[in-house]
Amino acid sequence: MARINLPPLTRSLLASIISFTVLNAILRPEESWVEKAEKPITSVGDGVPYLTIVPGQSVVYPWVLLTATAVEENLLGLIITGLTIFYGGRYLERAWGSNEFTKFILFVAMIPNILSFLLYVLGYLLTRNVAALNTTISGGIAIQAGFLVSFKQLVPEHTVAIAKGIIRMRVKHFPAIFLLTNTISGILLGTETAMFLAWFGFFTAWVYLRFYRISPSMTSAATGDGSVIKGDASDTFAFAHFFPEPIQTPIGQVADQVYNALVALGVCTPFSAEDIDAGNEQASARAEGGLPSIMNPNGRGGKGGATRAEAERRRALALKALDQRLHAAASRAAAPAPPAPATTSSPANMLGETTYEPDRPDAPEKPTS
Repeated sequence: MARINLPPLTRSLLASIISFTVLNAILRPEESWVEKAEKPITSVGDGVPYLTIVPGQSVVYPWVLLTATAVEENLLGLIITGLTIFYGGRYLERAWGSNEFTKFILFVAMIPNILSFLLYVLGYLLTRNVAALNTTISGGIAIQAGFLVSFKQLVPEHTVAIAKGIIRMRVKHFPAIFLLTNTISGILLGTETAMFLAWFGFFTAWVYLRFYRISPSMTSAATGDGSVIKGDASDTFAFAHFFPEPIQTPIGQVADQVYNALVALGVCTPFSAEDIDAGNEQASARAEGGLPSIMNPNGRGGKGGATRAEAERRRALALKALDQRLHAAASRAAAPAPPAPATTSSPANMLGETTYEPDRPDAPEKPTS
């Protein structure tokens, strides 16, 4: 049997999700084990306030802002989140490294939980509905949304085949489908907590990757200059490009207004033309570098990124050689031509030229003496 090799943080996340989910199920005080067994695998129960976020009780347990992400309220959620961490976590941890992956997990786990907690407290203050304070906020929905945003950045054109190839879909369409599914479920089925976590996780991941994440330049591995890029200013990672083409224009206009307001408030730093060019070059380099498949991270450059680094090194050398040839050609074209000599002699003149013209029938006869 083949040994499954998982990076350290991915392995720890999987163990935490299983452990905290089981612990939360054991510590629910209001249900007997018989009642728990009779519930379907998709049922949602009340969370323990010192493991999950219960707005009216968890204020004195600040660590739940992190642990709540590792608690699933039903078996189906545990399976989905577990598969997400298994495939998505090991892919991103190998692509980014454990340190960067840790930062990303902390952002997409804690910020959506904080925003959801504040939203329910605000809802209680506006409506005085006690149910808002007793709602359980937990689960890995925000992490799932964050992973999909990351895949949209890294491998947007990668195609995933489902049901033996009957359903084929590109990765760049996954975030919009995920948000639409959770929004419909939240409105029609009453799973509004998952809806809020999905949207907050999406926005958190996109803002972090778009404006704040520090990443090495794709050409730094080849040139060795150690240059880095802040955020991702590429056109394909703009907010509007997460949605279908027919609605990209109106969404882009609204997003531009929000962006301009945030820039005016000093929250975001405006992108320069050089930032956009660097982001587009970075996106192009990722596409040409042969990133591995999500389902098979050990293929095509998945072993430590050595193949990608070699491809970038060769690409940089090729661009450098092309640039040198263009400069040499331009120098030759700009150089003045040498002056022509005053008189030239052909080889025939130097050796003595002899011209022979045959007599034509109509030519006049020469006089004889």
